[in-house]
Amino acid sequence: MLKNIDPLLNADILHALCAMGHGDEVVICDANFPADSVARQTVLGRVLRLDGVGAPRAVQAVLSVLPLDTFVDHPAERMEVVGDAAALPAVQREAQREIDVAEGRAVPFASVERFAFYERAKKAYCVIATGETRGYGCFIFKKGVQLAPDVPQ
Repeated sequence: MLKNIDPLLNADILHALCAMGHGDEVVICDANFPADSVARQTVLGRVLRLDGVGAPRAVQAVLSVLPLDTFVDHPAERMEVVGDAAALPAVQREAQREIDVAEGRAVPFASVERFAFYERAKKAYCVIATGETRGYGCFIFKKGVQLAPDVPQ
C-alpha cells in the first residue's frame, strides 16, 4: 500500500493517470455505459475497472491525484439527460460536489449530448468503468498540469 494514495486507485489506473499528458481526457462511466467497446477505441485500448464503486466515489479517487486543466473553460463534463439537457440527476450533483472539493473551487460541469459523449469518449486516453447503477453517472475530465513549487537556487 502507498501512503497518501486513495486505496481505490489500483496500479493500472495509477499508471494510466500518470501516463496521461496535459489535455488528455479520462472518462469515468456508470455500469450502463458501453465501456468495453468504447475503451477499445481509446489511447489505452482497454477498459479499466472500479467494480462495486459508485461514480461519485470514483471521481473523488481520481481527482485526488489528477489535476484538472485550468486553460479550458470546461475541464469537467457530464452526459446530458436525454430530453432534458438542464436536468442534474443526483449522481451528477454528487460528482459535482466531489469536483468542487478536489479543486477547492467551483468547477461547473458542461453538458455533452449522449451520442456526442460516446464519440468524445472514444478519443479519450482511457475509460474507467464503475459499478454505478444510476443512469447518467458518466463524466469526462481533462487533465491539467501540476507545477512543482519553486525550488530555491
